[in-house]
Amino acid sequence: MLTRRTLLTLTAASPILASEVFRTSAVMAGTPKGVVVMAKQIDDLVSGFDPAEAYEITNLEVVPNLYRGLVSPDLADNTKVVGDLAESWTVSEDGTTFVFKLKTDARFASGKAVTAEDAAFSFQRAIKLDKQPAFILAQFGYTKGNVDDLIKATDDTTLVMKLPTAVAPSFLLFCLTAPIGGVVEKATALAHEVDGDMGNGWLKVHSAGAGGYQMVEWVASDHVTLDANPHSGKPDQPRRIFIRHVPDPSAQLLMLQKGDADIARNLTPDLLKKARADKDLTVVSSGQAVSVYVTMNQSMPELQKTQVHQAIKWAIDYDGIAMNITPNMYSVAQGFLPPGLPGGMTDRLFKKDVAKAKQLLAEAGFANGFEVTMDVPSSAPYADIGQAVQADLADIGIKVTLVSGEMRQVMTKSRKRGHQLALLPWGTDYFDPYSNSQAFCENPDDSDDGKLRLMAWRSHYVDKELNDMSLAASKERDNTKRMAMYREMQLKFAERAPFAMLLQKIASAVMGKGVSGFVIGPQTGFTQYADIRKA
Repeated sequence: MLTRRTLLTLTAASPILASEVFRTSAVMAGTPKGVVVMAKQIDDLVSGFDPAEAYEITNLEVVPNLYRGLVSPDLADNTKVVGDLAESWTVSEDGTTFVFKLKTDARFASGKAVTAEDAAFSFQRAIKLDKQPAFILAQFGYTKGNVDDLIKATDDTTLVMKLPTAVAPSFLLFCLTAPIGGVVEKATALAHEVDGDMGNGWLKVHSAGAGGYQMVEWVASDHVTLDANPHSGKPDQPRRIFIRHVPDPSAQLLMLQKGDADIARNLTPDLLKKARADKDLTVVSSGQAVSVYVTMNQSMPELQKTQVHQAIKWAIDYDGIAMNITPNMYSVAQGFLPPGLPGGMTDRLFKKDVAKAKQLLAEAGFANGFEVTMDVPSSAPYADIGQAVQADLADIGIKVTLVSGEMRQVMTKSRKRGHQLALLPWGTDYFDPYSNSQAFCENPDDSDDGKLRLMAWRSHYVDKELNDMSLAASKERDNTKRMAMYREMQLKFAERAPFAMLLQKIASAVMGKGVSGFVIGPQTGFTQYADIRKA
């Protein structure tokens, strides 16, 4: 728990003076100058902050504040990328060789210059560690055996990436904007290597990047502490960021109103309404590429038939959930590509139709329904959404027993394929439609040793046609044809896949008095803490 003692301990190792520590021993009150306290639900954190492994929504936001990549999303046009560590790049005519020229002024938190060798090491390391997000780079044909030959630094500022086969240049560039594209300082990572892990164990709770911040401490389901990178080139950025786990949205608002927090991240619609009415508070919002869905594990016989998938989809009151539980917080989105992503679908394909759902269930041989469990995160708004889905399925004879737990517990269980039904969020890894089509449609190896362990694999969903269509779309260079392929895929997916796509997140943050500069983008990694200012 983040107490005054914890803060004093952290202060002893930081440039923040002890006199700036929060003034009460029970709770944080009157946040110190230069310190931003963010109240947020962070119980999804499981994998830590190594860019080669980070794979939850919270660390997908934090990691881009610790590490910089070769390129980053263009905040002015989310269909493009711009240079970050890379000053420029060229692509060969055959589309198989990318040459990046790095800037010379970027510095790691250690003070050492970022080099092309650090970038080559980072990508090689990600492939060799082979953690969950490694597929983002491995899909281009990189393996442990070939990556050292295909990705090389030819001098301190030149990185050459060769691809076994040609791809659409924008596809590779968008993939490099994902956290796994973060450049790690080679010397620091290897200095903390244990048993050949290339520093992975140490980097779960530390950092070695050139981003605006460096990791100080992570205590699961309690807090994350970041200190400014003194070599970031941004002298006006906040010196410290405290992200405090506050599961209760009402408590988040109260902290904001009392001055115990500077930013609140998970206010419910009624609390957002109160915040908008408070002249001392500022609300910012943005639609994000984060979907909420119900997944149906195909290892359970009752969930295997397409008619059951359809029955569940036609049983749910999407508009009721959006209007009554998540107004201005989540909106209805029924494709695996939510609006805002290239190829995003706005079509309403399903609505609550009890008679139709019952008929489909009867056709599947379950006229009297069946019993099933559904894992649901205990935090808002998931708990309320879970209860609404439970009631909707009860209307067609499916008796759902809710299994509630912290987000990380629900996510860990689903990653091990231990669920029956599960209510979960999914945030796109990079701003290209292939991120989602691969996650929901591709499962080339359904064995327990399968390498692509994304949503389709986690629910034992194998659909060769959709798998092949997803792969083909990733290679299509004609963008008009490519978007048409994604639309066709989403219609087929809606018809037969064991996923009920419910909602798209409308991310909101509330800033306290005198706080500005917190910007929410269409992807979690767009949020840069260094831009926050306090009067």
